[in-house]
Amino acid sequence: MPASATATGSKKLTAAQRAAAVIIALGADNASEVYKYLRDEEVEILSLEIAKMERLPPEEMKEITDDFYGLCLTQKVITEGGVNYAMDILERAYGTQQAMSLMERVSKSLKTKAFDFLRKVDYKNLLMILQNEHPQTIAMVLSYCRAEQASQIIIELPEALQVDVVERIAKLDRASPEIVNIVEKTLENRFANIVSVDMMEMGGVNYVADIMNNVDRSTEKFIFDELGSKDPQLEDEIRKLMFVFEDIITLDNLAIQRVVRETDSKDLAVALKSTSDEVKQAFFSNMSQRMRENIEGDMQYMHNIRMSDVEEAQQKIVAIIRQLQENGDIVVSKGGKDEIIA
Repeated sequence: MPASATATGSKKLTAAQRAAAVIIALGADNASEVYKYLRDEEVEILSLEIAKMERLPPEEMKEITDDFYGLCLTQKVITEGGVNYAMDILERAYGTQQAMSLMERVSKSLKTKAFDFLRKVDYKNLLMILQNEHPQTIAMVLSYCRAEQASQIIIELPEALQVDVVERIAKLDRASPEIVNIVEKTLENRFANIVSVDMMEMGGVNYVADIMNNVDRSTEKFIFDELGSKDPQLEDEIRKLMFVFEDIITLDNLAIQRVVRETDSKDLAVALKSTSDEVKQAFFSNMSQRMRENIEGDMQYMHNIRMSDVEEAQQKIVAIIRQLQENGDIVVSKGGKDEIIA
């Protein structure tokens, strides 16, 4: 019986190091065949780990390869026989505890592979396929897209459909393989190789918040206005998970000062042209007197500025904040707890 995946020795290795150990165990000829199916960056990472890897004790190498075999077997029986069949086979081979561990690990991997090609297609092509579909179908398909793709498609949908689709995505939870397969046929076999997983996670409020962070301000405002009248509780849930321009007042002074340093003064002047006094004060109190006077002067002489320009400038600043977050430089307090902007 293969060793448990939580054996003490290899538990200390990273996922990349464990993958490198498997490649080493396969031998040069087999490894070269595997490399043909990997992306360039994956080959680079594996090759680097292989080059750095020191000799592993035989028992540790055996534990890694046994674990890898268990994962391969799990994926095979899930795909061919379904989840219940896979669990029965694995329990007989490994026992209940390890079978559950293998199922959980493989299921997470399979969920990310479902509709994998969607994340690589151009949103315009996907829009042509989806624009005449039922809102529930659109919502389901967008749940498998990247948030950026989904936001671009939602922007292009008719306004009445935008709110309907967003609401449906937010309320999605799980879909059976049968439903996923029906969607595949409806879209004329464009979504092939769907993985048969018992219940595949999709959509949800967190995902909608990510989409809304990527749409333009006018689309955001329209959807929230409509959603607020239809389902105020859902609107509030989504807003609590988002970071929008007005949420800058929740940042601490050091964070706002960092944002000010990273932002072009012209963008600041345009962004503050049409916003609340509270937001203006949050910025003005965190910049030099001279900079404040310059920005206020620019704002005073701005005439006939388009709302779309204001929204674009505000989005630039939000993008800067999100980039600072990705670099680990700022934290925002949202929804009653401290968390990094997602």
